Amino acid sequence: MTTPFDAVSFAHGPAMANRFMLAPLTNQQSHADGTLSDDEFTWLVMRAEGGFGLTMTCAAHVQEIGQGFAGQLGCFSERHVEGLSRLARTIKQHHSLAIIQLHHAGMRSPAELIGHSPVAPFADHETGARALSTAEVTDVIDAFAGAAERAQRAGFDGVELHGAHGYLLCQFLDYERNQRDDQYGGDRDNRSRIIFELVDEVRARCGESFHLGVRLSPERFGVRTSDIVEIYTRLVASGKVDMIDLSLWDTFKEAVDPEFEGRALLSLFTGIERGDVRLAAAGRLHSGGDVRRALDLGVDIAVVGRAAITNHDFPERVRADPDFEMRTLPVSVDVLRSEGLGESLISYMRGWKGFVAD
Repeated sequence: MTTPFDAVSFAHGPAMANRFMLAPLTNQQSHADGTLSDDEFTWLVMRAEGGFGLTMTCAAHVQEIGQGFAGQLGCFSERHVEGLSRLARTIKQHHSLAIIQLHHAGMRSPAELIGHSPVAPFADHETGARALSTAEVTDVIDAFAGAAERAQRAGFDGVELHGAHGYLLCQFLDYERNQRDDQYGGDRDNRSRIIFELVDEVRARCGESFHLGVRLSPERFGVRTSDIVEIYTRLVASGKVDMIDLSLWDTFKEAVDPEFEGRALLSLFTGIERGDVRLAAAGRLHSGGDVRRALDLGVDIAVVGRAAITNHDFPERVRADPDFEMRTLPVSVDVLRSEGLGESLISYMRGWKGFVAD
C-alpha cells in the first residue's frame, strides 16, 4: 500500500522524497516586472522547509501579453533568471523538487494590466480578445519552450505546462468556441495540437533529465471530459511527460458530464494504465486522511493548496499525526503572517470567502 511518505520516481529528472506537492497557487507577490520578490521567495521556501516533496511556483507567464494578474511571477525575460536561480537553489537545499509552472492567460489577461487587447485562439467580445494568427501560435509555442529553457538554466528541476482553468492552452481545448480553420482548431486533434507540440518542443530543447508535467481541467471551462480523457491517454502514451496534474476542485467528486454519470471523476483516469507517468490530483485535500484516501484511489501525488496556506509544514504535521487536519477557517492575519504570507497574498486571500478572519 502506498503511503504519503513513499518516494516518487519519474522517467525524467530526480525523484520526490514524498507524495506531497505544493499546488501552484496565485499569490500576487512578485514585482511589477515579474521579478521575484522577497515575499514570494519566503512564501515558497517555507513550504519546501515544511516538507513538501515538490514545491511548485505560482503560474509564471511566458509572454508579457499573457500576464493574468497583478504581481505575477515572470519567466519570459533574462531579467527573471537571477531571482529564479535564487529560488530554485534554495528550494532544492531543503530536498524538495523545484518546479515552475509556465502559463499564458490568453483572453483572461486583463487589458488594463497588459496595456492592450488580450489574445486568444478565437475572438471574444466579452474580454475584447482578438484571435491569434497561425504565426502567433507558433510564437506562443516558442515562448513556452524558451521559458522552459530559462527555467532549466536557473536550476529548476522541471516545468509544468498550465493547460487548465480556462487559460490560453485550455482555451484551445474549448470544443464549442475554438473553430479555427487552421491546424489549431476544429476537431479534438487540432484543438489539442498545441499541447502536444509544446511537449515535443520542451522535451527536445531541455533533454531527458528535465521533469515535464501538464496540468489539465477535466471539467468546466468549455472542455469535454471525454476529450481530456483522450488527451491524458495520448500524453501517457507519448513517453515524454512525467506527471499529469488534474485540477479537480474536489478529488472525490462525481463526474458532471452525463456521459459519465454516477462515476467518480478521478476513476476515469486512475483506470488508465500510465506506466512511468505519475498522476497528481488537486481538490479538497485538507487532512492526512484525505491524502491517504486519494493515494488509495490510485493517485500518485497529492496536490495540496489551502492546507499548505494555513500550515506551511503540512507534510511534517501529517508525519507526526497521520490524521492531522489543516487549521480551521477563518484564519487570523497574524497566523497567516507567521505562515509566511506577505501583505499582498493576505489581501488576495481576503477574496476567498471565509478564509481570512476580520
